[in-house]
Amino acid sequence: MSTPPQEPENPRDLVGIGIGPFNLSLAALAHPLTDFDAVFYEQRPAFDWHPGLLIDGTTLQVPFMADLVTLADPANPWSFLNYLKTRDRLFPFYFAERFHIQRAEYDAYCRWVSENLPGLRFAHQVDAVRWNPDHSLFEIDFTHLDDTGEAQALGRTYTKNVALGVGTAPYVPDPLKPLVEAPGVPVIHAADYLRERERLITAPHVTVIGAGQSGAEIFLDLLHARPIGHERIHWLARTEAFAPMEYSKLGLEHFTPDYSRYFHALAESTRDRLVASQWQLHKGIGADTLAAIHDELYRRTLHGGWPDAVLTPGVLVRTAGRIASTRIELHLEHIQQGTRSRLSTDAVVLATGYRERPLDRMLAGLDPYMQRDNSDRPCVDDRFRLVLDPAVTGSIHVQNAAIHAHGVGTPDLGLAAWRSATILNSVTGQNPYPLPERTAFTTFGLAQHQAFQVPSARRPRTLLPLVER
Repeated sequence: MSTPPQEPENPRDLVGIGIGPFNLSLAALAHPLTDFDAVFYEQRPAFDWHPGLLIDGTTLQVPFMADLVTLADPANPWSFLNYLKTRDRLFPFYFAERFHIQRAEYDAYCRWVSENLPGLRFAHQVDAVRWNPDHSLFEIDFTHLDDTGEAQALGRTYTKNVALGVGTAPYVPDPLKPLVEAPGVPVIHAADYLRERERLITAPHVTVIGAGQSGAEIFLDLLHARPIGHERIHWLARTEAFAPMEYSKLGLEHFTPDYSRYFHALAESTRDRLVASQWQLHKGIGADTLAAIHDELYRRTLHGGWPDAVLTPGVLVRTAGRIASTRIELHLEHIQQGTRSRLSTDAVVLATGYRERPLDRMLAGLDPYMQRDNSDRPCVDDRFRLVLDPAVTGSIHVQNAAIHAHGVGTPDLGLAAWRSATILNSVTGQNPYPLPERTAFTTFGLAQHQAFQVPSARRPRTLLPLVER
């Protein structure tokens, strides 16, 4: 393998690490900026957005305007509408009257951008990010991978700014990790659902764990695929109900820049409490999906009897183990009843969500410069920058890695373009994307200059005597 260069030559303005939707948005908005040198690295060979969850008919939970660029720059050539134009599909889309597009279509749109936008480097694995005080630049070591994923060449680049967009990783609860890691045991995360779908459809009994949108979609897909009267599906969830996502218009204002700014200004303990309590804003189930599940279950009762499907919320999986070589036994506890039982099943799908990828290994060289909060998490400012020692003159921005600092809108696609524009305005210092000062009808807090003041006591007015004229 070749060795990396040791001296900076023409340092870049920005290096993005990871090419998911958020850094792809940043790259698309950076593209029209003249004299701005940006490059983005991704270890995967091509863009790949939740391939295991592109179930036929499933849609995004945000409108199509939440593409990579529109909410910051509607005239940008990398918009979803321009993608349709290049495919001669504007009129069909117009007549389809779809505000929420299918996930597969969103994935195809992002792939189109990733295959045509310059400055993207796939099959490049970033190994380390360090601050070089001699050059006042960040130095980034990377490995260029070949078609098999093996190291082909080493490289190093220097940059004034960094944007971390490494995304999230599937979350597996501790009691189920040994089964997921064991060969041949059909316990999978929802991220791998489509890859294992045929195996799951033919399994004698399937258990889905998780009450979010993914769990609901997988339960519905399995229900459609299994014969009436022989469904043999359990759907378990820890939440108290299979609850709909908050989708009222004023409720959606929690996904505006206004709320993000308000949330960031709150005390750390208040932010942590809010994130835990606001799960229904972003972890609930779409009302249409809940209706479709009920409709399908009802359809299966038309000729008498009930479908062999059990839907139980409020259940905690305490432990799990194998029975014989292929069956799984789940040890359950009902949280409200305080009762326990066991469930034997042939396959388990874990719709248990995702967690932010840890950045400690990649940013180990920056640890002495990083400020952390009381929970040892990196501090992130209002422009999505890691709070670093003043000796570091560059900035590291984070994408979808600071829900503790910016709230439930952090992973929402609807804030992608606004956050990317905020980052570009910050690193260029030229405000190429003017952003609105107000984005919500809701005023989330009391501004200091608007604080309510008790008026002074009124003095009784002196009445003038009536005078005849």
